[in-house]
Amino acid sequence: MRIGIGYDSHRFMEGRKLILGGVEIPHTMGLTGHSDADVVAHAVTDAVLGAAGMGDIGAMFPDTDPQWQNASSIYLLNRAYLQVVETARLDFVNADITVLAEQPMIALYVEEMREKIAEALLSGISNVSIKGKTNEKMGFIGRGEGIAAIAVVLLE
Repeated sequence: MRIGIGYDSHRFMEGRKLILGGVEIPHTMGLTGHSDADVVAHAVTDAVLGAAGMGDIGAMFPDTDPQWQNASSIYLLNRAYLQVVETARLDFVNADITVLAEQPMIALYVEEMREKIAEALLSGISNVSIKGKTNEKMGFIGRGEGIAAIAVVLLE
């Protein structure tokens, strides 16, 4: 069994859609980034790659490569996972994900996010847990400047 931890954060910016866990969430701003800036999918991707000892999302999908401009992070997660299965011969067991944001509240979108992450990892929804937490108005998250996500993934 192999455990990986992933973390990602992005700043808010106007004029972009907010995508979290592969789900478009109504909000006044989206997140800045080279791809769709989905911090949830990025954190899970880093956790999967970390558990397999295969680096991180930036090494596999560099932001200097124009082919990843505005790419779906759920697609990138699926590609990374398929590479882990092929190269490291490891299978996904489960993921536990925490989204840190003052706004928007994600409770209404958690089930759909779980479905998208599970699908990308060729698994069932019961193997993916997602919860939202505020940062109690502390730091960049508390000031509403961005969103972060932390993920733990188990592979075997």
